[in-house]
Amino acid sequence: MKEATGELNATVVVMSAIAVLIAFFYYTLWPVLRVNFEKNSQCSKAICEPCEPDSNGKKTCKFVTCYPKGQNHTAENGFQCVYKG
Repeated sequence: MKEATGELNATVVVMSAIAVLIAFFYYTLWPVLRVNFEKNSQCSKAICEPCEPDSNGKKTCKFVTCYPKGQNHTAENGFQCVYKG
């Protein structure tokens, strides 16, 4: 009977540890991943302005202004995306 109680205690500890890890992922990491995924998918579906060259003729843009497809290009619905050249 003592062995069964010990195994039960170990099972409870393991299940508690798994529950803590799942809660950490769901409430801490998942919101960050979701927002990042939405931002990347939004940029891949957008229409972006071209990167303007500098005075030396090089394109040194890090970010460009993009707009959702099918909408007017106004300052209110514009957003920044990483320039992918």
